Parts: sequence; structure tokens; C-alpha cells
Amino acid sequence: MQSTFILIVIVVYFGLLMLISWLTSRKGSGNDTFFRANKSSKWYVVAIAMVGTSISGVTFVSVPGMVRNLDMSYMQMVFGFFFGYLVIAYVLLPLYYRLNLTTIYGYLDQRYGSKSYKTGAWFFLISKIVGAAARLYLVAFILQTLVFDAWGIPFVVTVIGIILVIWLYSHKSGIKTIIWTDWLQTILFITALILIVWQIAVRLNLDLSGVVTTISNSPHSRIFVFDDWASTQNFFKQFFSGMFITIVMTGLDQDQMQKNLTIRTLKDAQKNVVSYGLAFAPINFLFLSLGVLLIAFAEQNGVMLPEVSDNILPAIASGYLGQTVLGIFIVGIVAAAFSSADSALTALTTSFCVDILNMKAVSQTKAQEQKDIRTRRMVHMGVSAAFVLIILLIEAIGSDSIITAIYKLASYTYGPLLGLYVFGLYSKVKPTDKWVPYVAIAAPVLCFIIEIVMQQLFGYRVGYELLLMNGLFTGLGLWMVSHVKKGGKGEWTIDNGK
Repeated sequence: MQSTFILIVIVVYFGLLMLISWLTSRKGSGNDTFFRANKSSKWYVVAIAMVGTSISGVTFVSVPGMVRNLDMSYMQMVFGFFFGYLVIAYVLLPLYYRLNLTTIYGYLDQRYGSKSYKTGAWFFLISKIVGAAARLYLVAFILQTLVFDAWGIPFVVTVIGIILVIWLYSHKSGIKTIIWTDWLQTILFITALILIVWQIAVRLNLDLSGVVTTISNSPHSRIFVFDDWASTQNFFKQFFSGMFITIVMTGLDQDQMQKNLTIRTLKDAQKNVVSYGLAFAPINFLFLSLGVLLIAFAEQNGVMLPEVSDNILPAIASGYLGQTVLGIFIVGIVAAAFSSADSALTALTTSFCVDILNMKAVSQTKAQEQKDIRTRRMVHMGVSAAFVLIILLIEAIGSDSIITAIYKLASYTYGPLLGLYVFGLYSKVKPTDKWVPYVAIAAPVLCFIIEIVMQQLFGYRVGYELLLMNGLFTGLGLWMVSHVKKGGKGEWTIDNGK
């Protein structure tokens, strides 16, 4: 009965997404629509959609779950997020708009050269497809447990079905459709979050003041960690890591920036970034508050919590709160997951077509446009298939906390992008283009070695500051290969452009 109820909720929800897809694709489905939504998006619509893109299904279950082990210290990173958004709005966006880019990695081509450009694009493609698949895996796993296991449907079929639905409503108009589906999904998952908090409070017999008191008096309400420099939760590590993670995972990420680039003017795009940047603190605080209330509910009712923190909210929502809350939870987690995954699928397709295949958003001839559309659709299907394979691989490996794994991956793969952009924006030297790919690969390898050595010799656990270290090594490597020339006597010299 429960699995049938959930399936009905999902089918109705998917039907709503398909209706939005039909409405947004009636006036065109060319590449300019798919890649840039014809540069006609409203900034306030994009601002709401961006919240959904940034807060995935992983956030919906991982952030409340992490309270058990890390209290509410995640807020330290969230505070850093906002300052990262200010950098994006007033440093990166003016650059992207001045260059009139379809994908943000076109800057690397103009600043360094074609090999640097391809390097940045490939780092994004690898980073995003793994990170997005990891986010979607968690939702697929929850749906498999709550619905499809009861009917004996294999996990691989569940994953293929989810990706197929996303492909169906996004393959025609791409980012134009995604902006509106994500707008809807953001509203739905925030509403679901508020309703779940309310339902938990009702079952704990708490009014608003009681909720505030319960959270503030909980031993898990700790936000700031100043006393342990070795901890990965130290305030300074978390705050600056949050700031730079936002810069690289949003400002240097085609998925996150593609919606921004559909807005006609720079001023409106900046209003959009600052607006949704402000929204993250209250939304994440509400997620963490939910985590505290879930622990209080479990203690009051003698509920044995799952060993894996990511499973705490799904277990309580499905087993103890009734069908109404379960339906709300399913809508919330699917909305959060799809608003992240559909955007990633579109951005990966865009980046591969434009950055790797050198496709133009606006084709010069009708014949070329039709050829490019066919190519884009094939790439879209190929990226969808890659999603399926990576999700199945993640399922075989497993992970206790997906969100921690995603941020760890970002520290390794986005670090070279951080170095490339900072070096390009704040120095005048020009690296030898052919050596840039080697630098971008060497930096994360060196970081991996240092992380192991620090742990083994000094007991120091490297946290998200790994991202800054990675970017620094990339910058140093770029400086070392800047205009390297061979002298007359066989010596190597550095010409810094002076």
C-alpha cells in the first residue's frame, strides 16, 4: 500500500514536469534555446530556480543527518557561501558578460589558449558528472528502498527510469525548460521542508517557542568550533572553504552559471546571484533544525536510528510519521534531486557540444543548425547513459555520507579551475599553453600525497582547505611554465613578459 501511494505521487509529479516541458518548448527548441534560453530569462525566476539547483536531494537527507555527528557546525560553511556569492556577482559575472560567453570556459581560451580551454572544460565535465550522479544516486536508492524493492524491480531499472524521465522533459528546450521546472521544484521542496518540520513539532507536542527551546537546549545545537585546530570542523577551515567552494562549484561551474547567463543584463544577473545567495543561510539552518528535531523525536519515542546518517530522515519519514508526511517527503526529495540533476544534464550537454565539439549557439545556415541539433541530441543521450553507469558504480562502492564525498571530490577536481581563473584574473604572465594540462593534473596528485603524509606523520586531517591548496599549487605550476624558453647554451629561462 505504501509503495503504491508513493508511486502515484511520483507519477502525478512527473506529469506536471512534462506539462511544463510542453509549454516551454512550443516556441522553439533550437540550440540557442537549449544553451541560453535566447537570453530572455527573468532574474527573479532564475534566482528561485538556482536555489533548487544548488540544494539537491543530497542536501535534503544528508544535512539533517549530519547533525548527529557534527552538530550544526555545517552553518559555518554556509556563512562562507554568501561571501563566495559576492565574489561571483562582482568579479566573475562582469567578466562573463563582457566576453558574451555561451559557456564560461571560453574565457580560458582567450586568456591562455586552446589546450587550457579544453583542460578546464574536461575538468568540469568529469567533476560535474560524478558529483551530479552521486547526488542522484541517493534519491534513486531511497525510491528503490521505499517503492521498487517491494515489486522486485532491480535497481538498474529504477535508475534508467529516473534518467529517462529527466531526459524526456529536458531534451527539447534544455535550459529554458529547466529554469521553469527548477522554479517549481524549488518552491515544492522548500514547502515540503517546512511541512515536515511542522509535522515533527506536532508529534513532539511543541509550539514555535517549544521548537526554538528544544533546538537551543540540544547538545547538537553547537554551530561554532574555535577550540580544535586539527578538526575539519574548525570555524576558519569551514568558513573559508565554504567561500571558495561556492566560488568554484558555482562561479566556475557551467551547470550553476548557465542559468545566470540566460539573463539579458549584467545588473539583473548580479541581483539574481545576491538574492539566492542570501537564501541559503535560512534554508540550511532549517535543514539542520530538522536534524535536531529528528534526534529529539527518536529519543522521545525510542526509535533506533540507522547507522548511516543519510538514512535518518527517510527512515523516520517512512516508518513513524504517516502517509501524509511520507508523501510530502517524497515530493520534497524528488523535487530537490531533479532540480539538481536536470540542470547538470543540460549543462554537461552544453559544455561538451560548445567546448569540446566547438558548436555554436546560433548556426550560420539552416542545414548546419539541423546538423548541430542532431549532434546535441546524441550528446544528451550519451550523457544520460553515462549518468546511469556512474550511479551504478557508486551503488557498488557505497558511501556513508554522500555530501562529504561530493565536497571532497570538489576539492580535487575544482582546485585546478580555481588556480586557472585566479591566475588569469590577477596576473599578467601567460603560461605556455601546451604545459597547462600537465600542471592541472599534477596539482591534485601532489595534494593527495600531502594529505596522506600530513595524516600519517602529524595526525592532521586535511579538510576542505584542500581546495585552496590545490588552487595554490596550480597557480605556482602556471607561473613555472609561463613563457619557458630554451636559452642558447641549453639553459631553461623564464620570460615573465617584461
